[in-house]
Amino acid sequence: MLEKIVIANRGEIALRILRACHALGIKTVAVHSTVDRNLKHVAMADESVCIGPAPSAESYLNIPAIIAAAELTDAQGIHPGYGFLSENADFAERVEKSGFVFIGPTPDVIRMMGDKVEAIRAMKEAGVPCVPGSDGPLPDDPNEIIAHARNIGYPVIIKAAGGGGGRGMRVVHNEGSLINAVAATRQEAKAAFGNDMVYMEKFLENPRHVEIQVLADGQGNAIHLGERDCSMQRRHQKVVEEAPAPGITPELREKIGRICTEACIRIGYRGAGTFEFLYQDGQFYFIEMNTRIQVEHPVTEMITGVDLVREQLRIASGEKLSLRQEDIRITGHAIECRINAEDPVSFLPSPGLIKHFHAPGGPGVRVDSHIYEGYRVPPNYDSMIGKLIVHGADRAQAIARMRVALSEMVVDGIKTNVPLQQRIMADIGFQQGGTNIHYLEKRLAERKEKAIGLG
Repeated sequence: MLEKIVIANRGEIALRILRACHALGIKTVAVHSTVDRNLKHVAMADESVCIGPAPSAESYLNIPAIIAAAELTDAQGIHPGYGFLSENADFAERVEKSGFVFIGPTPDVIRMMGDKVEAIRAMKEAGVPCVPGSDGPLPDDPNEIIAHARNIGYPVIIKAAGGGGGRGMRVVHNEGSLINAVAATRQEAKAAFGNDMVYMEKFLENPRHVEIQVLADGQGNAIHLGERDCSMQRRHQKVVEEAPAPGITPELREKIGRICTEACIRIGYRGAGTFEFLYQDGQFYFIEMNTRIQVEHPVTEMITGVDLVREQLRIASGEKLSLRQEDIRITGHAIECRINAEDPVSFLPSPGLIKHFHAPGGPGVRVDSHIYEGYRVPPNYDSMIGKLIVHGADRAQAIARMRVALSEMVVDGIKTNVPLQQRIMADIGFQQGGTNIHYLEKRLAERKEKAIGLG
């Protein structure tokens, strides 16, 4: 087992990693920016190192500073969490070349799955169902681009090969706007990702976002831990996640899960990962693989009883998977609401001093958060300040518990999206289950136009 690791992240995920480390007897080094010196995990870590000023580019994205912190403290490994450098193949490579263990997949696998064109090619070879598309980057010849679109059928979506987070995408409904859309997406991709390669896919008009959680040890063993539904989204960003996904049968779960685990073995995957799919009319269509721990991993932990971060640490220590597929049992239903420091109507960030904080409790309630009374939320990073997770015997009980938990949560001094989450839990469409990825955006637009609440 690793003896000491650097936690190369901040906020709730840094605290989550620290707790898993301490449960395994692993010592921790918290790296932090100057504005984050008062974070909870910094105080709880065995050691801490300031790696730069508040801007991410000068701290949490500063590869030499993070590696220097590992050298200074004699750490053995580095856990990247999610976001920041977690899916940066160059960072993983630098970590390993510097003699440390990168707690995640190999650099080659991260690089392959980070290139959407290469990832789709690899998944097709592995037998993973994919969205019909151009099967590679779009050519420069406009006539060939038009031929691809006619073959796929409108509407189509143009995507940046190096994209993510909802950027570098354009939906095209007719041939007249196709070439201009491709040119615009290429320009945006070059500016945002330094890579102007784009590809084309069939645009599914009413899909759900359903993803499969996997664990693999890089030694020929892999399992899946069921699926999550993350369809409740705003501007391609997840707002609510749940597991299992409504309407997915055990047979379908086993089928798609088996395909994903076989793909993991084929590509030599190591660690925790997530296959993200669009799901429509009973069919799964692969869109990307996240080669890291997910924000929404707690809902999977709640229904399976498996500590995913603990497993990451064990695998990174060179151990084989301790679990077999038959060991995984899905029990009950779990829901996660992301709690953001933002105005619940305008969605503008709301940094500032937390004057009073009360975390909800009760059966089946879990709060993953780094905030506390007197903590000042900085304006420099993502607005998420925590996650509220509940577990119930079934989906109806989970929703009921979430409604109670949200009503108990108090965060005074700043604005949060708790009122929005309360409206979602009360919404009839959400309660019925199976809403598509456009549902929340449409309901928010209706509310804005009619000045009425959800539900």
